[in-house]
Amino acid sequence: MKIHHIGPMTVNPYQRQLAKTERLAAGKANGDQVEISKEAKELQEASSWEQARQAKLDELRRQIENGAYQVDPRAVAKRMIEYYRNHR
Repeated sequence: MKIHHIGPMTVNPYQRQLAKTERLAAGKANGDQVEISKEAKELQEASSWEQARQAKLDELRRQIENGAYQVDPRAVAKRMIEYYRNHR
């Protein structure tokens, strides 16, 4: 049995799929998005902590050089006891 085509075939399923894909792609936004993780935000904040820490160290260094730095022995002893009680 032979099947003869009477006219040219104008149906191309691949072309219809391509057109559908292009329509869907055109409807989507073309922009990229960036999300910063919680850990990355904490690292950014750590930079400001580092500056504050450095300022405090500079102030302590200045006091020590001038002889104005005073150590409270009771406060040091209290903190040492607290440390060893909490880290058994």
